[in-house]
Amino acid sequence: MKEPPCQPQGPLKDKMFVMEKTITLLVFLCLWQILSAEQSPLSSSNSNLELAHHHEQWPEGYRPGQGEEAIWMQEDGNHFIRLKCSVPGNSSTFTREIVIPKGVLALKLSWRERVTGLKPGRVEGGDARIKVEFVGAKKNHSPSGENRLYSRSDTDGWRERSGMFLVPEGTSALRLEIGLFQVLSGTFDVDDLAVQPADPVPIRNFLAQVASIRSGASTFMLGNRGSLISNQSFEVTNKNGNGPEDWGTLSPGVSGKVEEGNHFLRMRSSESDKMVAIYRSFNIPSGIKAMELSWRERVTGLKIGKMPWFDARIIVEFRDEDGIKMNQKPSAPYTTKDTKGWEKRSFKFLIPEDALSLSLMPALFQVSEGTFDIDDITLTATDPAPLYLENKESDKREKDRYVLPEEAKFEKWPKELHIQGNRLLNSDKKEVWLQGVNAGGLESVAQDTQMIKSAVVAVEDWKSNVVRLPVKGDFWFGRSLFQKDGGKEYREKVDQIITLVANRGSYVVLDLHHFRAPKKEDVEFWQDAAMRYKNHPAVLFDLFNEPFGITWEVWRDGGFVGEKHKRNDESAFLSEEEKRKNKGFQSVGMQGLLNTVRETGARNIVVVAGLTWSNDLTGITKGFALEDKSGNGIMYSWHVYNWHKNWAQLILPTAEKYPIFVGEVGADIHKMDFIPHSDQEDPYTWVPDMLGFIQKYKLNWTGWCLHPAATPILILDWNYTPSPFWGVPAKEALSGKQFEMKKMR
Repeated sequence: MKEPPCQPQGPLKDKMFVMEKTITLLVFLCLWQILSAEQSPLSSSNSNLELAHHHEQWPEGYRPGQGEEAIWMQEDGNHFIRLKCSVPGNSSTFTREIVIPKGVLALKLSWRERVTGLKPGRVEGGDARIKVEFVGAKKNHSPSGENRLYSRSDTDGWRERSGMFLVPEGTSALRLEIGLFQVLSGTFDVDDLAVQPADPVPIRNFLAQVASIRSGASTFMLGNRGSLISNQSFEVTNKNGNGPEDWGTLSPGVSGKVEEGNHFLRMRSSESDKMVAIYRSFNIPSGIKAMELSWRERVTGLKIGKMPWFDARIIVEFRDEDGIKMNQKPSAPYTTKDTKGWEKRSFKFLIPEDALSLSLMPALFQVSEGTFDIDDITLTATDPAPLYLENKESDKREKDRYVLPEEAKFEKWPKELHIQGNRLLNSDKKEVWLQGVNAGGLESVAQDTQMIKSAVVAVEDWKSNVVRLPVKGDFWFGRSLFQKDGGKEYREKVDQIITLVANRGSYVVLDLHHFRAPKKEDVEFWQDAAMRYKNHPAVLFDLFNEPFGITWEVWRDGGFVGEKHKRNDESAFLSEEEKRKNKGFQSVGMQGLLNTVRETGARNIVVVAGLTWSNDLTGITKGFALEDKSGNGIMYSWHVYNWHKNWAQLILPTAEKYPIFVGEVGADIHKMDFIPHSDQEDPYTWVPDMLGFIQKYKLNWTGWCLHPAATPILILDWNYTPSPFWGVPAKEALSGKQFEMKKMR
């Protein structure tokens, strides 16, 4: 069983208790002085709720909200609104919107309330409260937490309440939502609801005093605990025995758990589109410029929601001295798939200059379902210098990655290619040997722009005369959740890359980066793309990235594609959605795609991938070659990595009759789990032999991949530093170095 670390004991615990009580008393005294000031109200119209709307069932200037138990009623000649909740978990509300004149910088909200029979709900904010929204505000804002605009217990008859807050810039109106929010039961009576201007100076001074007091307390706590988070290992249970101490009221789906004596927090979601989360806020100690959040997590049964960012994540946000939520916040660390048991994670972030507090919210963010366990969560100070340097380098990379668009320079474009025998010739009948790299990224992220720079680097620095550009059909037509323009920006990005490469005298192989077998949506893509780049002298069409799990008959002619049963295949990297879509459909076949291209009038050379993830071309010489009656010919594509064998058998018979395009090739020192590790050869022995094989048979080729997050990697970073095991020899080969094949695989 874990010992509860960093829990104050003895004199230290007593000192911290006294400090917390002192802070509370000081906050109360400061706030009381501010609230005593009076000014003319903004909302004098029917603030006492005595005037009826024209149908006489509801007060003028107010609107019923959610729920059916909001009643305008009279008692001893006095009108008020009563909110009731008789169904546990329901809400009952009403709203009022008040115009805020320009120049008003602070407001005082006052009202009378009577609360009876209240049983708070099981969610954070499940009580009687007033929610405040600033309409038109330029920043996210909610009143400071010192304004307790809520009740969680019954009152002794009617009582007067008030709160004060600053008005954020740009506010045009104040929207109030008064209600019983997801309580178990209760009655909330409200009367004399008024809003009036207030002097902002005392409020700012008050917030500054509170911030100073709490910053000092946080500094003390950080120094004694080493972390801002109390009960970080969840070992201390609250006095009610229903959750961990200091973690507030647990909302539905959140619970404290114990396994083999170890306590942790569990978030579980079984209802799509609902957020399951827990929230804590902390004052930032004075002088702290950066912090590190560390935790252990275990994720099981996770299925992300409707949006790609509906996942398991920890959200960190900041508030400034006015209690306004700041736009600056670190990217949330997230998980989109199950972990292998408990995993340790951490991330560091800078504190914005004006931030006085931060909030922390571990959450299952509108996932379809899943469980997110979290433990040993700490928040500590860290050195900001590495983060400043990282930001500086990131800004430089962002600046360096930009490539100025160019107009077409037709005089510099390469000449159109056609096929003669097993070689490529240009329009001058000179042989062309295509050698280059893949500029990956657009097949995965529609908004990515790095591959624009990569394409230029590939030609200018790596001496490529061809760049293979993987794209995705859904992105082309703007069908991803992130795209709102029908794919216009994506297509223009491809246009830009093609122009940049062509202006430098090199070719582009446009690769439809799909898997399994051609579908009708692939026909749709080539109808559009082939028309767009019809007879462009620098563009070749790679019809379909990697067919697998079908027969040669279906590969060529089309047919039904059903289930596939094979262990340790290369589909492990596909998403579950892609796997689902890759079975149970009618394929149009590779000949169907080729025909689609030719029907547009495009004669561009087409690249056609073989079977088994484009590693098997044996069927081409056994009667399954495609027909191209009106174009510049066909190159057959071969993909080969450091676990593939039988090079000669799989490719050389086809290479004797047709030009070969080794569209993907490479090896990595980091072994992939979906292939037995023993099958993956050391790249330092494999790469020289493969490059020697390519050069010996003069195979056209593009190495995979000019992206540091791909595998195998040609580069280590976005400075385009060649990886020593693959990038260095590949770059040398592109510059003319000859390699000897010492051993055929």
